[in-house]
Amino acid sequence: MLKVVLRLSACLCAILAIDAALATVAPADASAAAVVRGYPLNFPRDYGAHNEFRTEWWYITGWLHTRNGAKLGFQVTFFRSRTSPDLIAGNPSAFAPTQILIAHCALSDPTHGRLRQAQRIARAGLGVAYASEADTQVSIDRWQLQRTSERYIARVQGENFSLQLTMLPTQPPLLNGDRGFSQKSPLPRSASYYYSVPHLQVAGTVEREGAPELVTGEAWLDHEWSSEYLDADASGWDWIGMNFDDGSALMAFRIRAKDGAQHWAAATLRDGQGNTRVLNAEEIRFTPLRHWRSQRTGISYPVEWRVRAGPVEFELQPLLEDQENDTRATTGAIYWEGAVTATRAGHSIGRGYLELTGYGEALKLR
Repeated sequence: MLKVVLRLSACLCAILAIDAALATVAPADASAAAVVRGYPLNFPRDYGAHNEFRTEWWYITGWLHTRNGAKLGFQVTFFRSRTSPDLIAGNPSAFAPTQILIAHCALSDPTHGRLRQAQRIARAGLGVAYASEADTQVSIDRWQLQRTSERYIARVQGENFSLQLTMLPTQPPLLNGDRGFSQKSPLPRSASYYYSVPHLQVAGTVEREGAPELVTGEAWLDHEWSSEYLDADASGWDWIGMNFDDGSALMAFRIRAKDGAQHWAAATLRDGQGNTRVLNAEEIRFTPLRHWRSQRTGISYPVEWRVRAGPVEFELQPLLEDQENDTRATTGAIYWEGAVTATRAGHSIGRGYLELTGYGEALKLR
């Protein structure tokens, strides 16, 4: 009982410290490490956390199928945020947060008609939350993402759903941009280190309303870290990670300017034989075909698209329209992210995820 009380007390202190730190917009942190072209990604070290950088995330999205044929989409994300030293300078408390961890989980459930969502936030430490620098080992209490024996394991417990999934890589990491240096604007300093792991084979259990179901499927993992992600002219992005049926994979994004025009774009295409091609902005087009408006927030999102990425062109249709994520309690953002099908001439050619940020208001990365 004492252990439980101590843990609850630690969680409360962590939340209070986080609230105090995040109540003020973090100033530019000159002490944070910079992303530079030419850094060689090194595995397994770069599977782990990079605490010297301001922002980092491990993002897993994918499609699941139950034994009775039901289709589900899922997202499990862990964020790490480095607190600016200016915000905690002179604070003698051991609870002053130097690293903050955030986790999101969402289940796109057509029978439910919208997302099932859950989120967590905690300061790193006291055994409540941590992100290992040695390998992918990220945890907030009972929420966990870890890489072990070459497999990723995710465990998440929401209020009315839970996930326990094992994901086996079938392809090596896909280095985005210039060997992992992914530029986000005309300014080279707005960049991240970024790799993806497409075509993860998934097996595990999904529980909805207390009823566990065995599931299988396919997923996509993104791992990105940066200290200056968006420049001052950017408002948000449109991003896709697509697993195609022929074994090929595509990561593509465009950064939107505040007037809605394309500010920057990039893509990485791997064909079914493992050959990789990096695409520039002139080779990428995101064309919205249909919008959906949220009744909760009034935000209008383009949920159907025509995408061209070099030699590849296809259309995207959502698994369901209402895949709006409300994460104001942790990251302060409202965005649309959900499962989509890629089609060509009316035939399915693959599945993946679409993320749309900055449509309600310009996105601010803490």
